[in-house]
Amino acid sequence: MEFSVFSRRRMVGLTLAAALFAAGPAVAAPSGGAPSGGAPSGGTTSGAGVAQAPLVPIRALDAALLDIMRAGKTAPFQKRFDMLAPAVDRAFDLPHILRVSVGPGWSELSPTLQASLLDAFRRYTVASYVDNFDSFDGQHFDLQSDTRALPDGEQVVITRIVARSGESHQLDYVMREHGGVWKAVDVLADGSISRVAVQRSDFRHLLNEGGATALMASLQRKTRDLSHG
Repeated sequence: MEFSVFSRRRMVGLTLAAALFAAGPAVAAPSGGAPSGGAPSGGTTSGAGVAQAPLVPIRALDAALLDIMRAGKTAPFQKRFDMLAPAVDRAFDLPHILRVSVGPGWSELSPTLQASLLDAFRRYTVASYVDNFDSFDGQHFDLQSDTRALPDGEQVVITRIVARSGESHQLDYVMREHGGVWKAVDVLADGSISRVAVQRSDFRHLLNEGGATALMASLQRKTRDLSHG
């Protein structure tokens, strides 16, 4: 079931889901914390310094998404993929997200298989965004200047995708700092639906059925389908 939970919210060719994560039933983040490390809770923070640093990669991601939307389907899929990939790499901690999604079995995989899975996951992630953000009709991103602090030091960056009509859809990015760099470790659609939780359920089903090779084959197949080739 590929992103169908959000299909009713499509705005002029733009799927209003967090296209990063694999399909599955919507999973609300528990009130005590999101699967990645905490649900939005605690105080709102504003001003310079740490409160603003998490905004930088998301602002760049939003700009890159608008670029590929404006390019639209008249531009080859691979060109739009190449346009977006650097912003996705900067915005998301994909290795962390994949480790959390695979679970304890990750450490049992060989380094070669881990690297292959990460490459397949990255390609699928970028392809998902390119496929979903494929047209432009006056939409814009509203990135709030205040972040929401979580008890474990993570910050939630709040964004809205706003249509020309004024209809909007909220996507919150759970940001974690490592080595002075902030990256997203989860996306909360409508402020509460954790895409990592959705993905974790989907991935672990595949792992239980056919192991890491089944997961990799699924990611590769979905990427080919999304890129139409």
